[in-house]
Amino acid sequence: MTKQADFKRRVRARMAKTGESYAIARRRLLGEPPTPVEERMAAALHISNGDCTDLAGTGLARHIVYWRDVLHEGPVPAVGRAELRRVRASFLVAADADDHGEGMRMFEERDAAVVAHRDGEYVLWFEADLYDQLQIVEALSLLAELEVPADRVTLICIGEHPGIARFGGLGELRPDQLAELPATRACATLTPAALDLATRAWAAFRAPVPDGLPAIAAARSTELRFLGEAFDRLSREYPSTRDGLSLTERRILAAAAQESTAGDVFVRASAREARPYLGDCWCYAAIDRLAGAPHPLLRTVPGNVPTGPASTVSLTAAGARVLAGEADHVTLNGVDRWIGGVHLTGQDVRWRWDEGRECLTGRQE
Repeated sequence: MTKQADFKRRVRARMAKTGESYAIARRRLLGEPPTPVEERMAAALHISNGDCTDLAGTGLARHIVYWRDVLHEGPVPAVGRAELRRVRASFLVAADADDHGEGMRMFEERDAAVVAHRDGEYVLWFEADLYDQLQIVEALSLLAELEVPADRVTLICIGEHPGIARFGGLGELRPDQLAELPATRACATLTPAALDLATRAWAAFRAPVPDGLPAIAAARSTELRFLGEAFDRLSREYPSTRDGLSLTERRILAAAAQESTAGDVFVRASAREARPYLGDCWCYAAIDRLAGAPHPLLRTVPGNVPTGPASTVSLTAAGARVLAGEADHVTLNGVDRWIGGVHLTGQDVRWRWDEGRECLTGRQE
């Protein structure tokens, strides 16, 4: 009994030192050789959305790159990769989401690591929501440019996990739970068809007109199984034919129908999403846009300062009319927003989301 307790202490001490899961640390102390899966994983470059996911603790991932870009916010035009890094870094600093120099270094180091590993294997760890699906197609598009064979790319992607009622992401899982995923149906070696679909999705997202989005939203892939759902959600960010609001804006207005704190508005609006979608800071930025419009749809207290979780938010009379479908937000206030490669500007935008037919519609110019 004493020997067993002593061994467990040694295992836990190794876990604290290395970040390995209990099972991995135990096997290492016992001198057991790595399995073929562990050897393959150890040699691969692992890519994920952010460092809240403890990939290092699994004992499977030695080389890790984090994508860290909220691609459904701000411009993502069809330009070269170096220029795109500059555009994204500039947008993030303008949105107070990052330091420009740090963002540029992060993007450059991320892409350089992917390129340097082009003769090896890749393991992508992502989730079902739009934030992650856009990162997946960007990463896979880069791998396709590098002519990495599809069978050297493994995708681990989940939208749910047993025992978690409202799954928020891989960051909720312990290292031992993450380490189990490669042996489940969430793990797939990609096919050339999946790599081609990801490349087409990335091109459609960055195009200056969104007429390629419906085909991606309708696509069905056993490997990229959440992509269609994500692109459908993306399409609903276009101004609605009903009221000129994006789906996110409508949910924010509905959540503010009774005077509330911005923190509560964020929680209520987020609860309406099938998947995690909008971070709190981006929600507060949307509130500021709606409150700062020529005909404000929201009132914030204190005003003239960036909205924070404790700010008070309420509907204006104009906001109530727009929410009821009696007025159009774009007609009232105009729009100046990028959705991927599409720049929506002015009070007479070409592209709208048709609420009745549930599809994008565009007038001829």
